[in-house]
Amino acid sequence: MSRFTFNSVPSIRFGAGIISNLRDIVVSANCSRVLLITDPGMLKTGIVSRALGILEKGGIEVALFADVQADPPEAVILAATQAAIDHQAEGIIGLGGGSSLDVAKLVAVLALQQETLQDIYGVGNIKGSRLPLALIPTTAGTGSEVTMVSIVTTGASEKMGVVSPVLLPDTAILDPELTLGLPPHITAATGIDAMVHAIEAYASANPNNNPLSKNLAKEALRLMGGAIETAVRDGSDIDARSDMLLGSMLAGQAFANSPVAAVHALAYPIGGHYKVPHGLSNALVLPHVLKFNAVTSPQPYAEIAPLAFPEMQGMASQEAAVVFADKLATLSARCGLQQNLREVGIERDALPLLARDAMKQTRLLVNNPRDLTEADALAIYEAAW
Repeated sequence: MSRFTFNSVPSIRFGAGIISNLRDIVVSANCSRVLLITDPGMLKTGIVSRALGILEKGGIEVALFADVQADPPEAVILAATQAAIDHQAEGIIGLGGGSSLDVAKLVAVLALQQETLQDIYGVGNIKGSRLPLALIPTTAGTGSEVTMVSIVTTGASEKMGVVSPVLLPDTAILDPELTLGLPPHITAATGIDAMVHAIEAYASANPNNNPLSKNLAKEALRLMGGAIETAVRDGSDIDARSDMLLGSMLAGQAFANSPVAAVHALAYPIGGHYKVPHGLSNALVLPHVLKFNAVTSPQPYAEIAPLAFPEMQGMASQEAAVVFADKLATLSARCGLQQNLREVGIERDALPLLARDAMKQTRLLVNNPRDLTEADALAIYEAAW
């Protein structure tokens, strides 16, 4: 067996209503002053006020930063960092979707004023420590609560990543009650995103692809394949919501150690240029990337396809890989997601630009099971158009 490294969160707390333990978790980290980071949409849900109430009643001095944007630009991260410094925060809490959690991870590092954001872009470039950090996801999608990655929008549309084990929080708090009532479209997009994490982690060509990640990816697909349509159809189904949240977290652990590849590389320019939500961007290119990869590397997809679609058991690998891609597209459609780039306002003459930008995602493309050129990327975008 090849050598591998597996990094994960020291403490994962899962269960309906577990957010009520938030004060105790903060106290156990020896924090009395914290910054809670979230986005404007979360303020309307009542979840933020609930979390603030739990902390304040417990004697924690808490400040709120609620200006996170989707695909957060550098300016948001710097503003949140300044809020943490001004509050003299001893700990950071991220509450919300992946963007809020990504911002919280970076603020926990930058608030110590040991390094700048420019210093830490890339893989393994954080040299210092961070403040105590707890992350609370309210969508079942990004898995950011258990990953060592934070994505930042730089300039007008380009995305850059910070990748380091330092970004793993001290505690991930997964309360499925916080995802009840999430709108169907968001449930679908984030759910497909999480399934992509599992699929790409399992098939990753990264040398750190390992048995732990593979098994986590398989269990994640099994849980989410059986729950996503129920969660989309009935926002109050706590069992489906629990399976989706747990599955998303397991997929996050998988791809945190066996990184994602071309689906994400081609999704990022779509989100960067057209502000399409990340999960939907992934869903739009997913079947086309899988069919491209299946020409040379069908076996991983054939192995995991029956976990999401049990009726596929026993198919030959080449056939199974193609059918898997088609079934994922059909699942996306049944969940109400747009099915092509035209539907999200992308003009055909923009596809060469997207292809050029996708090739900048070398951190991801090196993990793809099949080498991908700019011409290949353009052909995939054309198939998705």
